[in-house]
Amino acid sequence: MGQPMSPASPLTEEQIKLLCTESAPRVEQLRAGLRAHGSALIAFSGGVDSALVLKFAVEELKEKAIALTAISASVAPDEAEEAKQLAQKIGARHVLVDSKELDDPRYAANPSNRCYFCKSELYSITDKHKASLGLAVVLDGFNADDKKDHRPGHQAAREHAVRSPLAEAQLTKAEVRAWSHRLGLPTWDKPQMACLASRLPYGTQVTVERLKQIGAAERAVRALGFVNFRVRYHQEVARLEVAAEELPRLLDPATRTRLNAALKAQGFTYVALDLEPFRSGRLNDSLQQGVSLPVVS
Repeated sequence: MGQPMSPASPLTEEQIKLLCTESAPRVEQLRAGLRAHGSALIAFSGGVDSALVLKFAVEELKEKAIALTAISASVAPDEAEEAKQLAQKIGARHVLVDSKELDDPRYAANPSNRCYFCKSELYSITDKHKASLGLAVVLDGFNADDKKDHRPGHQAAREHAVRSPLAEAQLTKAEVRAWSHRLGLPTWDKPQMACLASRLPYGTQVTVERLKQIGAAERAVRALGFVNFRVRYHQEVARLEVAAEELPRLLDPATRTRLNAALKAQGFTYVALDLEPFRSGRLNDSLQQGVSLPVVS
């Protein structure tokens, strides 16, 4: 099949071609569904999934597809800037709004259903803008593989009648990446991203100060050339998770020294390397293991 094209995506050219061919009928159904809506507001984070939804929507609905990005301390500043640039590249009108999820004590308490409160805030915002802009529907980037993980935010989507065209078309993450590549989106091989609050263990209070510390720490790690990783917050300890393909770099003592210094410079007393490679969804392992975690209603 050839060599992978990116450290963030194991897809080869041959795999991309096959994935697009096999999913083409479902993509055509997705496009038809967009045309049937007539207009749409896309909840746009700038990540792999929402970028593809926005691309399809702009192609089918032109100026009647509008992107909305919510900005808060939970969003890394670099991500917000990338979302602006990507919306411009796609050719979409882009609305940026402030999100106040941290003002909700239920969110700040960081229960295992924290994402529900964040998405409830987001979709309350999109409901208002959908109405004021005269648009028919709100779309998100939920894909078929997301059904396999703990996603309390999707309950909020259902409550607000948000549509998920990728999931409705049964498009997997690999197919989303393949179509993103075919359509020339720079996000096709972007690492899986999540809000900065996901770096805090459930039950650890979410604060602006902690989010800023985590964001600065991850920016420092990225500056050293790492692509697919997380900096997990444990009070004075930064626990670094690095993807399997990048772990060999840490055999170099000089690299470890620079990482240690970079993270301590962000206020951590200790830096620990997790021996299990990074993978999306690890935060939810405790849910599968039956660990009792707080839930807020």
